[in-house]
Amino acid sequence: MAHPGVHAASRPDAPALIIAATGETITWAELRQRSVAAANLLHDLGLRAGDSVAFCIENGPEFAVLLWACHDAGYRYTPISTRLTPDEVGYIVDDCGASVFLHSSRTADSCQSVADLEGVEHIIDVDDPGALGSHDDLPPRYPRAEGIGMLYSSGTTGKPKGVWRAAPTEPIEELEPADRAIAGAFGISADSVFLSPAPMYHSAPITFLLMMGRIGATTVIMDRFEPIASLATIERHGVTHSQWVPTMFVRMLRLTDEERTRHDLSSHVFAIHGAGPCSIAVKEAMLDWWGPIIHEYYAGTEGAGMCLISPQEWLAHRGSVGRSVRGPVVIVDDEGNELPVGDVGQIWFVNSSDFHYHGDETKTAEARRGAGGTFGDIGYLDDDGYLYLTDRKSFTINAGGINIYPQEIEDVLLAHPAVHDVAVFGLPNDEYGEEVKAVVEPDPAVVADDALAAELFAHCRQHLAGFKVPRSIDFEPQLPREPTGKLRKHLIRDRYLSDTPPALR
Repeated sequence: MAHPGVHAASRPDAPALIIAATGETITWAELRQRSVAAANLLHDLGLRAGDSVAFCIENGPEFAVLLWACHDAGYRYTPISTRLTPDEVGYIVDDCGASVFLHSSRTADSCQSVADLEGVEHIIDVDDPGALGSHDDLPPRYPRAEGIGMLYSSGTTGKPKGVWRAAPTEPIEELEPADRAIAGAFGISADSVFLSPAPMYHSAPITFLLMMGRIGATTVIMDRFEPIASLATIERHGVTHSQWVPTMFVRMLRLTDEERTRHDLSSHVFAIHGAGPCSIAVKEAMLDWWGPIIHEYYAGTEGAGMCLISPQEWLAHRGSVGRSVRGPVVIVDDEGNELPVGDVGQIWFVNSSDFHYHGDETKTAEARRGAGGTFGDIGYLDDDGYLYLTDRKSFTINAGGINIYPQEIEDVLLAHPAVHDVAVFGLPNDEYGEEVKAVVEPDPAVVADDALAAELFAHCRQHLAGFKVPRSIDFEPQLPREPTGKLRKHLIRDRYLSDTPPALR
């Protein structure tokens, strides 16, 4: 194990990154030069180890360069989704405390609000010539320190919250224990060629990109997922390993037989998936097509724990997400009492990473207990210790591997004068796993019709990223709330999941 600097010295001309759309290849020497130049630039702008930097850029070499620059110089970095609105981007940049913000020409419009933030001292367009420093700007002018990311999840107020984890106090070149377990289980070596088709601002793609960089494997980066292009890329670059979300499987399974068999996939020996529930039928179909190469992980940005399951294990425990690789998993009831095998409750990992939610002590207390931690998901264990998920945390919607938080959408809808009350939740979707559903209790003075629905859709599109906008909006005269005011959302959702059509618009 090492990092790009070691690979740059031992095999400088070997490919570190390949950009699938263009065929551009970045060697280990080039990656090292560019990442050191970027880290020097950030250092010259005043950043020091532990300081925050944020960036909103699409998949490409600049993303990898910034990632390794931050890890080499000890910066705490926050990558931001390229699909967010200006207000959403501005909130995250302000909340994470970044004094330096970077965007690309493609994301410039969605980052306009950052210019109004008092704490941001420098804004950089990475596509400007020389924006990330000169490639020959060596040696490092910063002391070597290990950086770490602070990615954003949901908070109790509906606003995203940063998942804070302590950076190592000393520079480390070895993989963390959980990543070492993944690398060992999936047979990743310096000879591996890894395909990354997902947006790189997510936790899993970042984890795998860093893992490949430490091990010395080549990473092939797709600008965005497309089914046929993914298969062609596997053949063209001799891809050995890949990482997917279930939605990608669904879209690839819709290809015709001719499209599926057009490309030689014989190099492909490990297909890794996670980031959302995968139906038994979809996974069986993928195993029938690709063979027993499909491995699954259950994990999260917080690092509360991790489960792995091989295709052979899955066939013996269909629907399971595997067994923990970092100590015991326990299932507990609402009072925290451990439940027996087979009983459904909240999933807790006994040996969790030490994380907290930035600025949200309540949410942290809900997810941390002593050395244990939870993602908040619901499930059960079988007699062999295999974990099964039965529900997502707190009605979180998982669409195509992306977590969508109902509270944020509800807050936007409640800001509209025609909305008296609202419930947002997820419903099954054949392609994306889940889709966003909104049920609105309108103000008594307005007419609940198609025109109002269209007005609410437009309101959501104005204030939310596209993937958060409800796929459908229904109306109900009165939503069920308890005397305490708590919305009984499960009663509404259960109507849609039952065989009886909901008595709604």
